[in-house]
Amino acid sequence: MFTRILIANRGEITCRVIDTCRRMGVQTVAVYSAADAGARHVAMADRAVHIGGPVPADSYLRGEAIIAAALATRAEAIHPGYGFLSENPDFVDMVTAAGLVFIGPSAAAIRAMGLKDAAKALMEQAGVPVVPGYHGANQDAEHLAGAADAIGYPVLIKAVAGGGGKGMRRVDRPEGFAEALASARREAQGAFGNPVVLIEKYIDKPRHIEVQVFGDGLTAVHLYERDCSLQRRHQKVIEEAPAPGMTPELRAAMGGSAVRAAQAIGYAGAGTVEFIVDASDGLRPDRFWFMEMNTRLQVEHPVTEAVTGIDLVEWQLRVASGEALPLRQEEVALTGHAFEARLYAEDVAAGFLPATGRLTHLVFPPGVRACTGVRPGDAISPWYDPMIAKIITHGPTRATALRALTRALEQTEVAGTVTNLAFLAALSRHPGFAAGDVDTDLIARDLALLTDVPAPDGTVLALAALAALGPVGDGFTLWAPLAQDVRFGDHAARVSVLAPAHARVDTALGPQDCRLAGGQWWVNGSPAGLAVAHAGGVSVFGADTHHFALHDPLDRRAMGAGATGITLAPMPGLVKAVFVAVGDTVAAGDRLAVLEAMKMEHTLCADRAGRVAEVLTQAGAQVQAGAALIRLEDGDAAG
Repeated sequence: MFTRILIANRGEITCRVIDTCRRMGVQTVAVYSAADAGARHVAMADRAVHIGGPVPADSYLRGEAIIAAALATRAEAIHPGYGFLSENPDFVDMVTAAGLVFIGPSAAAIRAMGLKDAAKALMEQAGVPVVPGYHGANQDAEHLAGAADAIGYPVLIKAVAGGGGKGMRRVDRPEGFAEALASARREAQGAFGNPVVLIEKYIDKPRHIEVQVFGDGLTAVHLYERDCSLQRRHQKVIEEAPAPGMTPELRAAMGGSAVRAAQAIGYAGAGTVEFIVDASDGLRPDRFWFMEMNTRLQVEHPVTEAVTGIDLVEWQLRVASGEALPLRQEEVALTGHAFEARLYAEDVAAGFLPATGRLTHLVFPPGVRACTGVRPGDAISPWYDPMIAKIITHGPTRATALRALTRALEQTEVAGTVTNLAFLAALSRHPGFAAGDVDTDLIARDLALLTDVPAPDGTVLALAALAALGPVGDGFTLWAPLAQDVRFGDHAARVSVLAPAHARVDTALGPQDCRLAGGQWWVNGSPAGLAVAHAGGVSVFGADTHHFALHDPLDRRAMGAGATGITLAPMPGLVKAVFVAVGDTVAAGDRLAVLEAMKMEHTLCADRAGRVAEVLTQAGAQVQAGAALIRLEDGDAAG
């Protein structure tokens, strides 16, 4: 076994690997960018080495710097985590050439599966079913459009490199193909440095079911399946194991195909074989097809660990150090059910737009596995993926595990940035999901229901008002005067002190009797949730989480951009395209520009009709958050 390894990554996956290394007595070396100097993974590691600036290309993608750090700290091996260099075969070659061990598959195996078109051809040879489509070398736009016509709409345009939904577009009609192709190519080029795409038939009721495989270079086993069908913008939201409705026949067929795929390339280490399943007629052994193989540890690996009792990182270390697989196929048990929800800093209502901010409050409920790379006070940086945590629950049955997930999400507390927490909780309560009737279009189909935010009741308004006045507790009796007016978000209230630890809060929904006992507020005789004041706002946590802004009335930046007709950059990024010019007339919802940020393309649209008065940016410009990009004026305004 290794004495010391370097982890060539950041955030929660680095913390996750360190946890296992500590248990096994393996020392760890972290690397960090200028933006991550105070990060949790840096504090957890035995040693840490600074490798460059905040942009990934200047730090976490600098293979030479990472290898130099490993050699300088006398690490024997490098664990790549996921993302960044984890599936870069050239980096693997560099690692082995430096006399170090790469904790993962060989460069040859990664190359065999690294491009989706070549991987599909290889899988066909291995007898693994593949999705109908075009994955040839001709990348002429007209030829690809013809291939889509031949396959039949709807089709899916997919980048041959990478994953995570980047460079992927669904196209429902021929007239939308050219624009979708151009957008997919731009995003693929930016994310992977490779604009090549393939075309696949889009399955009508698709389920995304993947199989965890593990090999030692000589043989391979599967550790059952995960269902990852709950997706938005082709990115996973909630994953579970095993797949609901899975039959023994389909499990045997998919598991066997996944093992054949791994053995076909002499696979060593953890990998995932992803399949698309047509669930329109139930789960059948003749209705699944290979999509791609991820030659690394997956983000959702904890659900497999929960149902098998296997530490996949420990297996990675053992196999990379030369040991054989710890278990044979018949020894791999499947027990209970598990879920994982991905908690992100993102604005669901704005189309799942990634967000930034400083986490002023972060609490996970006891008894729940929460994999995170951040702590209270940490900032969600614009440079990296905005994941806050993965929340994992396990139970003897699917229903039990799902109820535990709902409780865990309702009891998780996050403040300081907008998150998808309420959306995740609503998704966990979705009746179709509870029944196991899932497919990759569920979120898009029921988005309005899932994003419907219930109006705050009197209890919530009272707690928000109390928190907005300042610290709640010992200072309560020191307020002066005895009655104060307070505004929070679009609401107002009057707080009147009646006695120590006793107040009446008059809200638009009537008076609320509030008493503080044992560190908790009781409103109208019932225990209430928790309210937290933080920079710029107040958050009230409970079954439904509510956030209220506290704006400085003298700060003009607090005004909505829509009031001025100015389109602002929602985050730092690169302007990829501008679609309007001065004098153009636009309608509400028309595309104005495309901003690339946090590894994704974001289309900025007009929030009202008008005439373009100014274009303040251009394609190729790097802009900061809040930068004015386009200004509209009323359509009948003088030019």
